[in-house]
Amino acid sequence: MSFDNLCKLLSEKYPDRFATWILGEPPVSIKVLKTELSIEPIRADSVTFLQTQERILHLEFQVKVESDPPLPLRMLDYWTRLYRLYRLPVTQVVVLLLPPSQYTVIESAFILESTRHEYSVIRIWEQDPELFLNDVALLPLAPLAATSVPEQLLNQVAQQVSRIEPTQQRQEVSSYTQLLAGLRFKKELIRQVFREGMMRESVIYQEILEEGRQEGRQEGRQEGRQEGRQEGRQEEGLNFVLRLLTRRFGTLDEAVRSQIAALPLPLLEDLGEALLDFSELADLMTWLQVHQQ
Repeated sequence: MSFDNLCKLLSEKYPDRFATWILGEPPVSIKVLKTELSIEPIRADSVTFLQTQERILHLEFQVKVESDPPLPLRMLDYWTRLYRLYRLPVTQVVVLLLPPSQYTVIESAFILESTRHEYSVIRIWEQDPELFLNDVALLPLAPLAATSVPEQLLNQVAQQVSRIEPTQQRQEVSSYTQLLAGLRFKKELIRQVFREGMMRESVIYQEILEEGRQEGRQEGRQEGRQEGRQEGRQEEGLNFVLRLLTRRFGTLDEAVRSQIAALPLPLLEDLGEALLDFSELADLMTWLQVHQQ
């Protein structure tokens, strides 16, 4: 699924939330209109038409400004067809997902001789991320919002996603958000941040981590040396991983526990992240086999 198609999906799934964002107030009523228009029908995958009580809202999602035919002409064409069909005021908004190259002009009107047709342009990269962080429907757009510290924003987004209940909705929103985040961040970073975000918001994670920290601190105090602190961290990591695995797969046999205990701290930390993707015990055995070679 392309990025602009995903935005279309979201706006049609949550039309009231997108209309509230664009119009500044919740609509009394709203429905999604078909994207086929008569008179040489056109169908645009990245376009959403919403009808409120008193107007048509036309949302056009774009990754790139450049298009054929040019965007201003398309917006005029849409306006004419929509008004002819519904005889209602039409609010047109182009939502740009990525900033264009430095010298690209972002047009917001079609102008030719005596003809002038204007529409609005929303630059996602200039939007306050709070607009999106506090709304599940808009949350997938948050990684693209304004920030001076992109990775920090991505962490905030992952934490917000991890708090969503129920689980099915959380998984769905997480998938949408990670896909759109791919416009701005590398895939490896996205996976890492979202995996850690899910773990850190887990009640089980917090409980186990605190137990491990206490044991690690106690070990470090007893040794009173750098070696003791290192062993404390090792013990903390081992306890954390074993508890998570036990809760996921039940009691592990001694041979498997010994293999895990023999892992150095960096590999224990890697296992703590990787196990979130394990669906059965065989996945753990494969991971151990690969990483102990």
